[in-house]
Amino acid sequence: MSIKIKVTLGVLFLFAVILVISGLGLYYLQRLSQDSKNILTDNYETLQYTKEIISQCDRLKTDSADALEIMEKNIRLQESNITEAGEGELTRSLRSVLNRIKVSHVDDVLLAELRNTCLSIQQINMEAIQKKNENAQQTSENASTYLVITGTLCVLAAFVFIINFPGYIGDPIAQLTSGIKAIANKNYEERLQFDRNDEFEELANAFNLMAEKLDTYEHSNLAKIIFEKKRIETIINRMTDPVIGLDEGNRIIFVNDEALHLLHLERTSVIDQYAPDIAIHNDLLRSLIKTSDPGKNESGLIKAVVSGKENYFSKEIIHVNYLPTGEKENINIGAVILLKNVTAYKELDLAKTNFIATISHELKTPIASLQMCVKLLQDSRVGTLNEEQANIAETLQDEVSRISKITNELLDLSQVETGNIKLNIKRADSYDIVSLATEAVKFQAERKHIIIDIEIEKDVPAVQADIDKTTWVLVNFLTNAIRYSAENGHVVVKCEADNRFVTFSVSDNGPGIEAKYLDRIFEKFFQIPGTASGTGLGLAISKEFIEAQGGKISAESVPGRGTTFTFQLPEGV
Repeated sequence: MSIKIKVTLGVLFLFAVILVISGLGLYYLQRLSQDSKNILTDNYETLQYTKEIISQCDRLKTDSADALEIMEKNIRLQESNITEAGEGELTRSLRSVLNRIKVSHVDDVLLAELRNTCLSIQQINMEAIQKKNENAQQTSENASTYLVITGTLCVLAAFVFIINFPGYIGDPIAQLTSGIKAIANKNYEERLQFDRNDEFEELANAFNLMAEKLDTYEHSNLAKIIFEKKRIETIINRMTDPVIGLDEGNRIIFVNDEALHLLHLERTSVIDQYAPDIAIHNDLLRSLIKTSDPGKNESGLIKAVVSGKENYFSKEIIHVNYLPTGEKENINIGAVILLKNVTAYKELDLAKTNFIATISHELKTPIASLQMCVKLLQDSRVGTLNEEQANIAETLQDEVSRISKITNELLDLSQVETGNIKLNIKRADSYDIVSLATEAVKFQAERKHIIIDIEIEKDVPAVQADIDKTTWVLVNFLTNAIRYSAENGHVVVKCEADNRFVTFSVSDNGPGIEAKYLDRIFEKFFQIPGTASGTGLGLAISKEFIEAQGGKISAESVPGRGTTFTFQLPEGV
């Protein structure tokens, strides 16, 4: 018998139980309703008629015409409502008394006879009401008894059905679910046994066949999987940068020789070990795994001593997600920690910082001397210059001022490198910042035949900023845009107000930046793979400058269509 037929029979059984209880209850409700209706129609109305006739007896002496009319009306109604034995004879006696009253003088004897006759009719109907009430009570008791017996039997039958039938259907499904989970966990030896002639037995046979084939497939591919694992391990060990792999439970599943050398650990002591346990006695490993949770990352450099020399490493954590077949959400199956040795860049950075600081201080004295000499040349007390000499002196003064400004900018840059930024924040015209920056890169743009379009919003407000450092950031954006734009391209500079801030942006039509690198381009020493120019410091310094002024910096890009770098500064007050 198929499951469909079994379910249909079960539903029909429950439907029959409901019909039996409902039909029995409806039958007795109708009987009780009919009994109540008979009492109301047959007896209660008669009591009302006779009561009204008795109430009119006292009025016969004062208002006989009206009282007789009311009596006549009620006697006619009573004559049409004779339902009990003996009630008809009394009703005719009542009519006879009323007729005698009509043709003779009203006296107390006739009135007494009238009242007694009405009371006799009432007595008969009261007895009838009591008897019918007893019958109704008996009917109610019978109904309660039958309903309780029938309901109990039906409830017991339904209870047995409800207890057993879901299990009859659900138990095989639960076993099937358990079997499927076992297969999902790669337990291909799981089998189902259903001894029943329905669809579940066919399903169990199909499931067992599937598990058997999966088991065969698993064992046939095991050698290939082991071979691929060995090849991946070889590739990882040949990498020159340290690499550590963790599973979803933070156990170390692979680590290359470079990472072992850096951590001063042996391979046998770390593989398949819980990383936090090892990190208790290894500070470097503790700093590497402390942000290995999904959604967290760290951009700071890690310092470690390798072969007696301090080395600096940048860290990148790649979280490995996997979408199981048939699932809708990714699950985390581990993480890979990649370290890149940036010691060379760090040394260059320190050397550059020292050089900038030294050369800037050394240049201050000769620049001051040049400025003094120019002032002496322009002083009429020393001597009078002709027009050509005066122009040369003025040009010389402009160039000395320019060298002095460059020297101050170099000092500012060294402040960023040492973390001691000195700002000269004041109200600055937004248009002036854009003009100074575009003028500074004009020569670079002309060499590549790149057009710089300037779009400044009308009546754009001033900003509260250090004009020199802000211009330096905008020049850095423009320099990058020109570098990565094709010849005869366009670079767009925009400046517009935005909710109490002024937004500066530079857009190019270059190759763009992949989304996975956008969050890291403002890190020190980070370089996008495939770009060999620069040291990865320009954007990091720009970020320091803007955020030190209370602003925000960001980048948006569409690969193949270009990149837009943006920074915001508060409006001037």
